[in-house]
Amino acid sequence: MAFRIYTKTGDEGETSLFGGRRLPKSHIRIDAYGTVDELNSYLGLVRDYSEEGSARTVIKGIQDRLFTIGSNLASDPDKKLAVPDIKPEDITLLEKEMDRMDGSLPELKNFILPGGHPAVSFCHVARCVCRRAERLVVALAQQEKVEPVIIQYLNRLSDYLFVLARQIAHSRGVEEVHWAPRKAGR
Repeated sequence: MAFRIYTKTGDEGETSLFGGRRLPKSHIRIDAYGTVDELNSYLGLVRDYSEEGSARTVIKGIQDRLFTIGSNLASDPDKKLAVPDIKPEDITLLEKEMDRMDGSLPELKNFILPGGHPAVSFCHVARCVCRRAERLVVALAQQEKVEPVIIQYLNRLSDYLFVLARQIAHSRGVEEVHWAPRKAGR
């Protein structure tokens, strides 16, 4: 018999972690790794719209790391399970990529508004979803054990996505739109 994607075990609003523990689908742990999955999907769009081969390679690596984070978050923290891990080198890679891209970008002197090209916009959407994932993982870490490197990685990743959005705009000749706050009383 062929493998079926549906199990019907979640029909009553619960799901299982790796290790067997069942949780309501509304649990913050489920929300956290679900948001990491959402982020990974948006990064697929960013990669699809990216024209630079090296950026596509880096994004593919980030997507792999997000699966690692998802498997870590989807595992019962009370059981000793062999799950892939995020390493400090993964964070260092993001920092090096940001430094490389920053070297070719104009100095940032203003807040910028997302947009200008679908690739730039998807990058900003991914950045926002990344920030949400980070907030959820931080909240989870206040209740249960979460490896600190996961929070650090998500924090750095949102910075990377901001710089990548600027790099994509710059390489495509898209003008950054600076935020001009309205004067008080107008």
